[in-house]
Amino acid sequence: MPMPFAPMIRRGAALALGLALAIPVALAQPANPAPTGEAAAVKKMLEQKFPGAEIRYIAKSTYFGLYEAMLGDQMLYTDAKVNQVLVGSVYDIATKQNLTEAKLRKLNRVAFDKLPLDLAFVRVKGNGARKLVIFSDADCPFCHRLETELKKLDNVTIYTFLYPIDQLHPDAARKSKQIWCAPDKVKAWDEFFATGTVPDNNGDCGDPVAKTQAFGETLRISATPTLVFADGTLVPGALPLAQIEKQIADAESEVKKLATAPK
Repeated sequence: MPMPFAPMIRRGAALALGLALAIPVALAQPANPAPTGEAAAVKKMLEQKFPGAEIRYIAKSTYFGLYEAMLGDQMLYTDAKVNQVLVGSVYDIATKQNLTEAKLRKLNRVAFDKLPLDLAFVRVKGNGARKLVIFSDADCPFCHRLETELKKLDNVTIYTFLYPIDQLHPDAARKSKQIWCAPDKVKAWDEFFATGTVPDNNGDCGDPVAKTQAFGETLRISATPTLVFADGTLVPGALPLAQIEKQIADAESEVKKLATAPK
Protein backbone atom coordinates (compact mmCIF):
# COMPACT_ATOMS: atom_id res chain seq x y z
CA MET A 1 0.00 0.00 0.00
CA PRO A 2 1.45 3.42 -0.90
CA MET A 3 2.65 5.54 1.99
CA PRO A 4 0.21 8.34 2.85
CA PHE A 5 1.43 11.64 1.49
CA ALA A 6 1.59 13.59 4.76
CA PRO A 7 3.69 11.02 6.68
CA MET A 8 6.01 10.71 3.69
CA ILE A 9 6.60 14.45 3.68
CA ARG A 10 7.13 14.53 7.45
CA ARG A 11 9.65 11.73 7.19
CA GLY A 12 11.34 13.45 4.25
CA ALA A 13 11.49 16.74 6.12
CA ALA A 14 13.02 15.10 9.18
CA LEU A 15 15.57 13.32 7.07
CA ALA A 16 16.43 16.45 5.14
CA LEU A 17 16.82 18.43 8.33
CA GLY A 18 19.06 15.82 9.93
CA LEU A 19 21.24 15.61 6.88
CA ALA A 20 21.36 19.34 6.32
CA LEU A 21 22.76 19.84 9.81
CA ALA A 22 25.58 17.45 8.94
CA ILE A 23 26.70 19.01 5.66
CA PRO A 24 30.30 18.01 5.16
CA VAL A 25 33.32 20.11 5.12
CA ALA A 26 35.21 22.20 2.81
CA LEU A 27 36.04 19.13 0.77
CA ALA A 28 32.60 19.23 -0.82
CA GLN A 29 32.46 21.00 -4.14
CA PRO A 30 30.08 23.99 -4.40
CA ALA A 31 26.73 22.65 -5.60
CA ASN A 32 25.78 25.52 -7.92
CA PRO A 33 25.86 29.33 -8.05
CA ALA A 34 23.29 31.30 -6.09
CA PRO A 35 19.95 30.80 -7.85
CA THR A 36 18.19 33.71 -9.46
CA GLY A 37 14.69 34.43 -10.75
CA GLU A 38 12.14 31.65 -10.40
CA ALA A 39 14.74 29.22 -9.03
CA ALA A 40 15.46 31.61 -6.16
CA ALA A 41 11.73 31.83 -5.43
CA VAL A 42 11.43 28.03 -5.40
CA LYS A 43 14.37 27.82 -3.03
CA LYS A 44 12.76 30.30 -0.65
CA MET A 45 9.48 28.38 -0.63
CA LEU A 46 11.29 25.10 0.03
CA GLU A 47 13.11 26.67 2.96
CA GLN A 48 9.77 27.80 4.35
CA LYS A 49 8.17 24.39 3.97
CA PHE A 50 11.23 22.46 5.19
CA PRO A 51 12.39 24.72 8.04
CA GLY A 52 15.99 24.19 9.09
CA ALA A 53 16.94 22.20 5.99
CA GLU A 54 19.70 23.69 3.88
CA ILE A 55 18.94 23.63 0.17
CA ARG A 56 22.30 22.67 -1.28
CA TYR A 57 21.21 22.79 -4.91
CA ILE A 58 18.25 24.07 -6.91
CA ALA A 59 17.78 24.20 -10.68
CA LYS A 60 15.17 23.64 -13.37
CA SER A 61 15.42 20.02 -14.44
CA THR A 62 15.40 18.85 -18.05
CA TYR A 63 12.42 16.57 -17.44
CA PHE A 64 8.77 16.99 -16.46
CA GLY A 65 9.12 20.76 -16.24
CA LEU A 66 10.00 20.38 -12.56
CA TYR A 67 12.72 21.85 -10.38
CA GLU A 68 15.26 19.53 -8.81
CA ALA A 69 16.46 20.39 -5.34
CA MET A 70 18.97 18.81 -3.01
CA LEU A 71 18.13 18.80 0.69
CA GLY A 72 21.04 17.35 2.62
CA ASP A 73 21.95 14.43 0.38
CA GLN A 74 18.39 13.76 -0.80
CA MET A 75 17.15 14.84 -4.22
CA LEU A 76 13.55 15.85 -4.66
CA TYR A 77 11.51 17.34 -7.50
CA THR A 78 8.86 20.04 -7.23
CA ASP A 79 6.67 22.35 -9.26
CA ALA A 80 7.36 26.09 -9.39
CA LYS A 81 4.82 26.80 -6.62
CA VAL A 82 6.10 23.96 -4.40
CA ASN A 83 2.58 22.57 -4.16
CA GLN A 84 3.75 19.02 -4.81
CA VAL A 85 7.02 17.25 -4.06
CA LEU A 86 8.28 14.04 -5.66
CA VAL A 87 10.96 11.99 -3.90
CA GLY A 88 12.51 9.22 -5.97
CA SER A 89 14.71 8.40 -8.94
CA VAL A 90 14.30 9.39 -12.57
CA TYR A 91 15.50 6.86 -15.15
CA ASP A 92 16.41 7.29 -18.79
CA ILE A 93 14.60 4.49 -20.60
CA ALA A 94 16.97 4.44 -23.59
CA THR A 95 20.20 4.26 -21.61
CA LYS A 96 18.74 2.60 -18.48
CA GLN A 97 20.65 5.21 -16.48
CA ASN A 98 19.47 6.43 -13.09
CA LEU A 99 19.61 10.16 -13.80
CA THR A 100 18.98 11.14 -10.20
CA GLU A 101 21.85 9.03 -8.94
CA ALA A 102 24.16 10.40 -11.62
CA LYS A 103 23.30 13.99 -10.66
CA LEU A 104 23.81 13.28 -6.95
CA ARG A 105 27.23 11.79 -7.61
CA LYS A 106 28.22 14.87 -9.56
CA LEU A 107 26.98 17.21 -6.84
CA ASN A 108 28.66 15.20 -4.07
CA ARG A 109 32.13 15.19 -5.58
CA VAL A 110 35.00 15.84 -3.20
CA ALA A 111 38.26 17.66 -3.82
CA PHE A 112 40.55 14.72 -4.56
CA ASP A 113 43.72 16.75 -4.00
CA LYS A 114 42.58 17.63 -0.46
CA LEU A 115 42.00 14.08 0.73
CA PRO A 116 44.24 13.24 3.73
CA LEU A 117 46.16 10.54 1.91
CA ASP A 118 48.61 10.23 4.79
CA LEU A 119 45.83 8.29 6.55
CA ALA A 120 45.82 5.67 3.79
CA PHE A 121 48.29 2.99 2.77
CA VAL A 122 49.43 2.93 -0.83
CA ARG A 123 49.61 0.20 -3.46
CA VAL A 124 51.29 0.98 -6.78
CA LYS A 125 50.50 -1.33 -9.68
CA GLY A 126 52.30 -1.05 -12.99
CA ASN A 127 53.23 2.55 -13.75
CA GLY A 128 50.82 3.84 -11.08
CA ALA A 129 49.68 6.65 -13.36
CA ARG A 130 45.97 6.41 -12.57
CA LYS A 131 44.54 7.22 -9.14
CA LEU A 132 41.95 5.43 -7.04
CA VAL A 133 40.92 5.84 -3.39
CA ILE A 134 39.06 3.14 -1.47
CA PHE A 135 37.40 3.22 1.94
CA SER A 136 37.43 -0.40 3.07
CA ASP A 137 36.29 -2.42 6.08
CA ALA A 138 38.41 -5.48 6.88
CA ASP A 139 35.36 -7.60 7.73
CA CYS A 140 33.15 -6.40 4.88
CA PRO A 141 32.36 -9.27 2.45
CA PHE A 142 31.87 -6.81 -0.41
CA CYS A 143 35.35 -5.42 0.26
CA HIS A 144 36.69 -8.94 -0.15
CA ARG A 145 34.87 -9.17 -3.47
CA LEU A 146 36.37 -5.83 -4.57
CA GLU A 147 39.88 -6.98 -3.70
CA THR A 148 39.45 -9.86 -6.15
CA GLU A 149 38.62 -7.37 -8.89
CA LEU A 150 41.54 -5.11 -7.97
CA LYS A 151 44.01 -7.92 -8.59
CA LYS A 152 43.23 -7.53 -12.30
CA LEU A 153 43.58 -3.72 -12.29
CA ASP A 154 46.90 -2.35 -13.58
CA ASN A 155 48.75 0.96 -13.95
CA VAL A 156 47.08 2.50 -10.93
CA THR A 157 47.99 3.89 -7.52
CA ILE A 158 45.46 2.72 -4.94
CA TYR A 159 45.08 4.60 -1.66
CA THR A 160 43.23 2.47 0.89
CA PHE A 161 41.63 4.04 3.96
CA LEU A 162 40.97 1.55 6.74
CA TYR A 163 37.34 2.37 7.49
CA PRO A 164 35.71 -0.12 9.86
CA ILE A 165 31.97 0.29 10.35
CA ASP A 166 31.63 -0.58 14.01
CA GLN A 167 27.87 -1.11 13.98
CA LEU A 168 28.21 -3.89 11.39
CA HIS A 169 31.65 -5.32 12.16
CA PRO A 170 32.64 -4.71 15.80
CA ASP A 171 35.99 -6.49 15.46
CA ALA A 172 37.08 -4.74 12.26
CA ALA A 173 38.66 -1.76 14.06
CA ARG A 174 41.01 -4.05 16.00
CA LYS A 175 42.05 -5.85 12.83
CA SER A 176 42.51 -2.56 10.98
CA LYS A 177 44.78 -1.21 13.71
CA GLN A 178 46.94 -4.34 13.65
CA ILE A 179 47.19 -4.21 9.85
CA TRP A 180 48.19 -0.53 9.96
CA CYS A 181 50.85 -1.24 12.57
CA ALA A 182 52.51 -3.95 10.46
CA PRO A 183 55.94 -3.10 8.99
CA ASP A 184 54.54 -3.83 5.52
CA LYS A 185 50.91 -2.67 5.42
CA VAL A 186 50.28 -3.85 1.87
CA LYS A 187 51.58 -7.34 2.63
CA ALA A 188 49.55 -7.47 5.86
CA TRP A 189 46.39 -6.39 4.03
CA ASP A 190 46.86 -8.92 1.25
CA GLU A 191 47.60 -11.73 3.72
CA PHE A 192 44.53 -10.89 5.76
CA PHE A 193 42.27 -11.07 2.73
CA ALA A 194 43.93 -14.29 1.58
CA THR A 195 44.08 -16.15 4.91
CA GLY A 196 42.13 -14.15 7.51
CA THR A 197 45.20 -13.74 9.71
CA VAL A 198 46.26 -10.39 11.15
CA PRO A 199 49.78 -9.26 12.12
CA ASP A 200 51.02 -10.19 15.58
CA ASN A 201 50.99 -6.77 17.25
CA ASN A 202 48.74 -4.89 19.65
CA GLY A 203 47.78 -2.14 17.19
CA ASP A 204 49.01 0.75 19.32
CA CYS A 205 51.41 2.39 16.86
CA GLY A 206 49.40 5.60 16.59
CA ASP A 207 47.16 4.16 13.89
CA PRO A 208 44.82 6.56 12.01
CA VAL A 209 41.67 4.43 12.18
CA ALA A 210 39.73 6.79 14.46
CA LYS A 211 40.78 9.80 12.36
CA THR A 212 39.76 7.98 9.20
CA GLN A 213 36.37 7.12 10.67
CA ALA A 214 35.79 10.73 11.66
CA PHE A 215 36.89 11.97 8.25
CA GLY A 216 34.72 9.46 6.40
CA GLU A 217 31.71 10.61 8.38
CA THR A 218 32.22 14.17 7.11
CA LEU A 219 31.87 12.75 3.60
CA ARG A 220 28.79 10.79 4.69
CA ILE A 221 30.42 7.50 3.79
CA SER A 222 28.13 4.90 5.32
CA ALA A 223 28.91 1.83 3.22
CA THR A 224 32.02 -0.09 2.30
CA PRO A 225 33.66 -0.34 -0.03
CA THR A 226 33.33 3.23 -1.26
CA LEU A 227 35.54 4.24 -4.16
CA VAL A 228 36.69 7.79 -4.90
CA PHE A 229 37.87 8.53 -8.42
CA ALA A 230 40.23 11.23 -9.66
CA ASP A 231 37.45 13.73 -10.35
CA GLY A 232 36.18 13.35 -6.79
CA THR A 233 33.21 11.13 -7.63
CA LEU A 234 32.22 8.78 -4.81
CA VAL A 235 30.76 5.41 -5.79
CA PRO A 236 29.78 2.83 -3.16
CA GLY A 237 29.86 -0.88 -3.85
CA ALA A 238 32.04 -3.74 -5.02
CA LEU A 239 32.24 -2.68 -8.65
CA PRO A 240 33.29 -5.21 -11.29
CA LEU A 241 36.57 -4.58 -13.09
CA ALA A 242 34.94 -3.28 -16.28
CA GLN A 243 32.98 -0.66 -14.34
CA ILE A 244 36.06 0.38 -12.36
CA GLU A 245 37.97 0.86 -15.60
CA LYS A 246 35.14 2.92 -17.07
CA GLN A 247 34.84 5.10 -13.96
CA ILE A 248 38.59 5.71 -13.93
CA ALA A 249 38.56 6.69 -17.62
CA ASP A 250 35.52 8.95 -17.16
CA ALA A 251 37.12 10.59 -14.13
CA GLU A 252 40.39 11.27 -15.96
CA SER A 253 38.44 12.81 -18.83
CA GLU A 254 36.51 15.02 -16.40
CA VAL A 255 39.72 16.12 -14.68
CA LYS A 256 41.12 17.23 -18.04
CA LYS A 257 37.94 19.17 -18.83
CA LEU A 258 38.05 20.92 -15.46
CA ALA A 259 41.73 21.79 -15.94
CA THR A 260 41.08 23.50 -19.27
CA ALA A 261 37.77 25.11 -18.35
CA PRO A 262 37.71 28.92 -18.11
CA LYS A 263 38.23 30.12 -14.54
